[in-house]
Amino acid sequence: MLGGLALLSAVCGIGVLGYLLAGWGVQDSLYMVVITIFGVGYGEIRPVTDWPLRALTVFVIVAGYGAVIYTVGGFIQMVVDGQLNKAFGARRMKKDIDALSGHTIVCGFGRMGRSLAAELHEAGHPFVAIDTGPEAAEHAELHGMLFLNGDASDEDLLQAAGIERASVLAAVISDDATNVFVTLTARAMNRELRIIARGENRRTEEKLRKCGADVVVLATEIGASRIAHQIVRPTAEEMFESISEASGDLDLRAMGLEFDEIELQPNSPLANRLIGEIEVRGAHAYLIVGIRSMDGATTMHPSADLRLAAGDRLIVLGYEDDLPELAAKSGAGPGTITYRGATG
Repeated sequence: MLGGLALLSAVCGIGVLGYLLAGWGVQDSLYMVVITIFGVGYGEIRPVTDWPLRALTVFVIVAGYGAVIYTVGGFIQMVVDGQLNKAFGARRMKKDIDALSGHTIVCGFGRMGRSLAAELHEAGHPFVAIDTGPEAAEHAELHGMLFLNGDASDEDLLQAAGIERASVLAAVISDDATNVFVTLTARAMNRELRIIARGENRRTEEKLRKCGADVVVLATEIGASRIAHQIVRPTAEEMFESISEASGDLDLRAMGLEFDEIELQPNSPLANRLIGEIEVRGAHAYLIVGIRSMDGATTMHPSADLRLAAGDRLIVLGYEDDLPELAAKSGAGPGTITYRGATG
């Protein structure tokens, strides 16, 4: 289109200049060029009898018509191609969504929704994202993700996302009221669906559960708890991160296991004892996976004949019911059990 407009402007400029050189006035020259290019059927301003003026007029007719056709054609092509691409893209998207089964529906494509979608995409888990923002649609298209633009609480849109065939719905919109409404609508449409809802306020948790949410994630509290744990129990957190990365899908909590970080006090009965005595001969089974001594040295996978000393910080893996007893023996009082940044 820009090229056609530039060509049309050049033709008009050449035509006006040619008529000016022939002795015509500016208004007559411009008027002659316009009626010649657009063929309105008006008569000539002045008789065109000599061959130079006739040649100029022929040039203006041919070149002007060509420039106009080229410009209009570019505009039509832009409109038609855009609509066709949009139509074919929507049809292909619908076909891909209809082929899904056991997938996840991600309602909300903000910061949390995009992070969740990226994790699912990397894991190869099928999902459909829903959001109202144009930026969300562009982001999903850029990364090759299935996306529906609209209100996630709309039953027709959830129907288009295949909610009857979906296994999980994640309501991660930043507004609690919207998440409540999405949860309520989704539960009514699929009683077997597992719903995970995000909440910003603890008071919303009960409402979300009453509306049918199976799991409520309080993002703010989890983040604050994680930061607090990095401050209070940094060694145990680092240990857990390392094991989580190495184990992949291993869920320690499902196995009843927990991590605890214990500091041996001078009065602790565990001081000056061998690790093997604690792990094997004790009333309960523990696994000491790491030790950080007072000088800052860290020993991973310590041997059973290593003797503990007061001031050592132990990273212990054991059953959640047994860890408080071991923590009490350390001389530090009741232990703090930690799992994925949450303490209790």
